[in-house]
Amino acid sequence: MPRSASRPPLRAPVAREASGVTYLLRRSERARRLRLSLDDDGNALVTLPSRAPVSAADAFVALRRDWIARQLQRYAAERARHESRGPLRDGGTFVLSGQPHRLDVRVTSRARTTIEHDDSIVPTIRILRAPADERPLAPVLERWLRREARAAVERRVTARAPQLGVTPTAVSIRDQRSRWGSASRAGRLSFSWRLVLAPPAVLDYVVVHELAHLAVFGHPPAFWSLVRSVVPEADAARRWLRAHARELHWSLS
Repeated sequence: MPRSASRPPLRAPVAREASGVTYLLRRSERARRLRLSLDDDGNALVTLPSRAPVSAADAFVALRRDWIARQLQRYAAERARHESRGPLRDGGTFVLSGQPHRLDVRVTSRARTTIEHDDSIVPTIRILRAPADERPLAPVLERWLRREARAAVERRVTARAPQLGVTPTAVSIRDQRSRWGSASRAGRLSFSWRLVLAPPAVLDYVVVHELAHLAVFGHPPAFWSLVRSVVPEADAARRWLRAHARELHWSLS
């Protein structure tokens, strides 16, 4: 999770085909090497340094053809699992803090829509709608989740910062698509609100990761030693994030 910095924008991707594989090619002035990934829509995406020839991307796709096929199979399985939960609706399921919660949607006489988190018997997210509120459930939930994320992140920052001997200057909650958190040399931390959907141990790891950047910039061995000294299960948390990244991004779709 690199530190935030002012960087030039990415160029829009274009579709290409190599060795029978259709992929998207995107040039980037900040890319130092060629990267291959799968985007949120299940497309193979090659990010190419701005001065590298297009033929390098074609050759790389051909070389990684089997990897792309495996990733597409994994994507299809993840998408099917996500869609099996059905749309956001009363009686549906929504995952919060790594645990399935039942959605309980009620229209009330209240002037404003409110949301309650009830774990007393069955984990439940109760949405108490104001009569005039006709918004879809996704934006209603997202607004509440952002507040929940801020509270959860700030609790972990308060608990973990003294252990690492650092003092952040600001904490912000955003919808970062390419990273779960970031830290600047000025001590500003930023986190994705979607971390509140992950198990608490995973959120805790990301908080420690970014706090550790205030003590050790970059990712040298000393950085990882510091992170693991505070969160011994850091590697397991990283694996969880890699395995469930798309699931978190699809949560409100």
